[in-house]
Amino acid sequence: MKEIEQLLSDIIIPPLVRVRQQFPRAILNDVAAAVRNELNKPGLLDRVRPGESVAVTAGSRGIANLALILREIAGLLKQAGASPFIVPAMGSHGGATADGQIDVLAGLGITPESVGMPIRASMEVVDLADAGEQPAYFDQTAFAADHVIVVGRIKPHTSFRGAYESGIAKMITIGLGKQRGADLCHQLGLARMSERIEKIARIAIEKTNILGGVAILENAYDETCRIVALSAGEILAAEPSLLAESKSFMPQVFLNHSDVLIVDEIGKNISGTGMDPNIIERYTTPLLPDTDKFQRIAVLGLSRETKGNFYGLGLADTCTRRLYEKINFAETYPNSLTSRVIRSVTIPMVLDNDRQAIQAAIQTCVNLDPRNVRMIRIKNTLQLEEIWISPALMAEAIHHPNLEVMGEPAPLLFDQDGNIVK
Repeated sequence: MKEIEQLLSDIIIPPLVRVRQQFPRAILNDVAAAVRNELNKPGLLDRVRPGESVAVTAGSRGIANLALILREIAGLLKQAGASPFIVPAMGSHGGATADGQIDVLAGLGITPESVGMPIRASMEVVDLADAGEQPAYFDQTAFAADHVIVVGRIKPHTSFRGAYESGIAKMITIGLGKQRGADLCHQLGLARMSERIEKIARIAIEKTNILGGVAILENAYDETCRIVALSAGEILAAEPSLLAESKSFMPQVFLNHSDVLIVDEIGKNISGTGMDPNIIERYTTPLLPDTDKFQRIAVLGLSRETKGNFYGLGLADTCTRRLYEKINFAETYPNSLTSRVIRSVTIPMVLDNDRQAIQAAIQTCVNLDPRNVRMIRIKNTLQLEEIWISPALMAEAIHHPNLEVMGEPAPLLFDQDGNIVK
């Protein structure tokens, strides 16, 4: 790579200054109490009898306070004399294997010890549809339980729009549908995904033992701001309004039309697409067209929790060799083979280190003023309270009502290997 180093040697990386972004911060101060209050509403736990088994879902997304929420649900069910257990509800994630899905949960802090109930993982499903109808798959272990409680965060999806995006209905349809359910939903593409989620969720609610759902909403700081327990009959009616509410809490990078965005890490624990397309405004399908918010994106690393899953890396323009060497194809490709979305797993230009990945992103910009590179650095697309910007963006930041400039610009420091000194 000596030739590459020489080509990039004259590219100047601008200094960066820390900026605090301010978002509305509604927060739920007592999460445990909220879980207890919600589940004790009529029509939920009062339907559970002593000795009955209850499957409680846990997905593959990073959700604030998830272990606490699941532990409180387990405690309430045990008080009612029931026998609760966790069932992974994550479609094809974890390499589309039962052991892989248990590993995903462990990476999220979900273990039998942390949530107070065992985990029963299987990829086997039952088909709920009548003969001759489109299949509707449902986790066999959950189906055999006396009740199922579906737990999930309500939020905008990264690849499609509709009344039902990421939420309880999707957890029922794709999460509990396992790999076969996820594959079924993606067969016809994403244009009508929301409709298929609703249709299959409606069949599952009608034909299975779903007791209800626990919907979780988070604010822009990745904090729990609302918990809503819904009976099975309330899920589909309530979810669209909860989705609209969740969209109002989403974080963003307020500054627009930047030359380069540096993303320190991506991963499945951060977003289903590694880095949230709703933040970077680049998408995996033409249903949601890219914008010009960031001309180039450089991704420097994978999160530890993602276990080599690089889904979403295809939305970047450059990345580092250390990221590339951590790639786990077996962990990643089942997502694309199931979703039929190829862009997410393409590999961008691979450079030796952080410095070169950033320099290559600058070099490949067009209509660029090399003395005034508009650059932004973020840790990931989940943690956006603090970002770093170049001097070319400071005037806009100073006058923006939601931004506070913290200090003066300072050059990025690199170690002897060319990687940023943390």
